[in-house]
Amino acid sequence: MDFEWVAIALGDVTWVSLAFFLGFLSTRVGLPPLVGFLATGFLLNYLGVTSGEALQKLADLGITLLLFTVGLKLNLKVLIRPQVWSVTALHILITIATFGMLIFALALLNLSLFSKLTFHHSLILAFALSFSSTVFVVKSLEEKGEINSLHGRIAIGILIMQDLVAVVFLAASTSKLPSPWALLLLLLFPLRPLLNHLLQKTGHGELLILYGLVLALGGAELFELGGVKDDLGALVMGVLISTHPKSRELAKSMLGFKDLFLIGFFLSIGLSGQLSLEALLIGLLFVPFIFAKSALFFTLMTAFQLRARTSLLASLSLTNYSEFGLIVAAISVSNGWLDAQWLVALAIALSLSFLIAAPLTKVDDRLYRRFRNIWIKFQRAERLPDDVVLSTLGATTAIFGMGRIGSGAYSKMRELHGETVVGIDFDIERVEYYQSMQQNVLYGDPSDADFWDKMEQDHNIELVMLALPNLQTNLNALEQLRAISFSGRISAIARFPDEVSLLKEAGATAVFNVYTEAGAGFAEHVESQVMY
Repeated sequence: MDFEWVAIALGDVTWVSLAFFLGFLSTRVGLPPLVGFLATGFLLNYLGVTSGEALQKLADLGITLLLFTVGLKLNLKVLIRPQVWSVTALHILITIATFGMLIFALALLNLSLFSKLTFHHSLILAFALSFSSTVFVVKSLEEKGEINSLHGRIAIGILIMQDLVAVVFLAASTSKLPSPWALLLLLLFPLRPLLNHLLQKTGHGELLILYGLVLALGGAELFELGGVKDDLGALVMGVLISTHPKSRELAKSMLGFKDLFLIGFFLSIGLSGQLSLEALLIGLLFVPFIFAKSALFFTLMTAFQLRARTSLLASLSLTNYSEFGLIVAAISVSNGWLDAQWLVALAIALSLSFLIAAPLTKVDDRLYRRFRNIWIKFQRAERLPDDVVLSTLGATTAIFGMGRIGSGAYSKMRELHGETVVGIDFDIERVEYYQSMQQNVLYGDPSDADFWDKMEQDHNIELVMLALPNLQTNLNALEQLRAISFSGRISAIARFPDEVSLLKEAGATAVFNVYTEAGAGFAEHVESQVMY
């Protein structure tokens, strides 16, 4: 993989400025900035701009870094759950059979572009449409701070399984088998202690970021040399160090770089081919199928004993088409199976699916809460041990979010109030860690309407402390507290001054600005230690 991108990738101020402007407008109307980036690509395409080498390098690097950070957060135990591999396999098979028959039926009607499709080619298109976008889903879950929640881990697990299927397809369709040297890639696993040791010694500054780039790009390069999909190499390198305590810090350090380079990916979608009315109409025709995909995901997940809410939120995250569809189309065009306009049609369908999925994922909890009586009809009586609603055990103080700030607050409140304090987090591994230390910490999702309804029925909570990872998750929790007419005190953390007013408007009775109050606390601590 060639990554000589720095000197040229940011040289064109025109598309950078336009991407910023449309991304900014998207945030003003409540949509994620990626919607503006997609619009930028199509606008540039309309103006006659083509996707050049610089933009493609930027897109490639963004996807590589994305998969590396996914690997850093990936729990391999999730992949072996039937709720992941069985749901993925069944969903792909049912989607290919159903969509394939529908597409071939259109071919038999001699509709434009469809008329030259054979049944075999119809199945290939259906296969491309069966996948969901890793880039979009991970980005959406990260923005909401839900990537470690159960529904987030299930969705990511399904995407990883889809990526593995994609690797097999690409190898088969290009008749390119991995090199015999690919077996040497297995030697990376014995090197895991060395990789972890280097991670421990890199500190917390620029060396940490540089080490992450070395692992991501180096892993991609090694896998490509072995004839294996390069992005899979970045994913594997992330997994190799994912159990190290500094893996989360590394993921946070690389967040800005990954987000910047992913702009190139979203722009490249709009620039993937010449627009035409025919391609636009076919792209529009494919859009409603994303709801059929989502309904199938929901049905399969509930059938495998996941709670209705978990199934719905994971399914809504996956309600989109994948960039992999463009890769399938490109291979099919190069092999002469499809007309070049199919690449544009799939790019349009992909972009429109993002436009629909973006607002859906923002209001997923509202959709569940509003139509809960409908969703729970699909819920099985038997559910998984890590997907049940737990009681707060008679506690009077509940701390949501057991990260660094939340765990510190938990320790202090336990010192002051004893057993009446409970910690709650939706990261099951974190919960298990604290429970192994005999701490009163439960698994729970602060935006879960079922959790709050149970809490409303049997709780004694007088104080809620929200130490959640970002503003949106705190706002979601406040919305749930309003929904149950919670009458106790609510405190929340903020990282920026403008967040303070938003949290108070949403119902927080006290807001703690992390950086301002930390400085004040530091000064008070120093003053208390001064010996006159």
